[in-house]
Amino acid sequence: MDSRTPLAPPSPAPALCVLGEALIDCVEQSDGSLVPLQGGSPFNLARAAARAGARVGYLPPFSSDRFGQRLRQTAEQDGVQVCSPDSACPTSLAMVTVQDGQPSYSFYREGVADRDWQPDALIERLRAWPAGVLHTGSLAIMPPDDGRVLEVVQAARALGWTISLDINLRPRVARDLEAYRASVWTLIRVADWVKASEEDWTLLTGGVLSPDRPEPALQALQELGVRHVALTFGAQGACLQVDAARAQAAAPTVDVVDTVGAGDTFWGWCLAAWMRHGPAAAGQVHTTLQHALRAAAINCSRRGCQPPWAHELG
Repeated sequence: MDSRTPLAPPSPAPALCVLGEALIDCVEQSDGSLVPLQGGSPFNLARAAARAGARVGYLPPFSSDRFGQRLRQTAEQDGVQVCSPDSACPTSLAMVTVQDGQPSYSFYREGVADRDWQPDALIERLRAWPAGVLHTGSLAIMPPDDGRVLEVVQAARALGWTISLDINLRPRVARDLEAYRASVWTLIRVADWVKASEEDWTLLTGGVLSPDRPEPALQALQELGVRHVALTFGAQGACLQVDAARAQAAAPTVDVVDTVGAGDTFWGWCLAAWMRHGPAAAGQVHTTLQHALRAAAINCSRRGCQPPWAHELG
């Protein structure tokens, strides 16, 4: 059985469906050994949103290998619904070096499970459920996978799904950086909700994004039809714009273990809040920002991506 074989729709249907990589981060230690940690930006976000209280489905298949089954078990324990049968392909791997709390990555992703899917199968699954939010980003929107993702996104939007995009550029992995940038802009134009870091914005535009002057980026994205925008600045916090409402704040101070999954946790909590608030999301923009920043800070106090549960924020 592979990802082309449909599963029965989960019950209740997921309100947030996630399309993107799930992988193992092999984190280099000071003695040169590698410690395997679960990761992948979309996988991290799915976990964070589920722990925040959202109904989440993960669309790509997990591998039938040991790493894949551990990823699947973690997702299910966090409340994420698995939407595709397992794949015989291996699990994606990332080699991670952390310096001063900041991770750098190299990826091994040829013939892997989270890329073992066909657009028509995922579209049929989305068609079977009430329209919600479809999230993608990171490695999934890099050529050559961008065309398949765009096909799913466009079909989902036609079915009434809201499109969420975390740009999360990985330029060191791209074979053709200009084609990668072009694919990101294409997806931004069909997205409703977008998150970008200051590094993302510089790579996309060549311009500087700073917490002192977020307006040009906010305006540029809103002119393209993006209704909800998050701009993140690391320790300097983030800015949220929901329609005409805006909030900005610095990140809470914590003892940082590492920053792996911080942005994924932040955006997952934003998505969970916006789905919960619906049309009232603009009126809750300050609260949403504070909760998302606190959740990301808690994650930074733990090794690897370990988003907090809703009860941990009170």
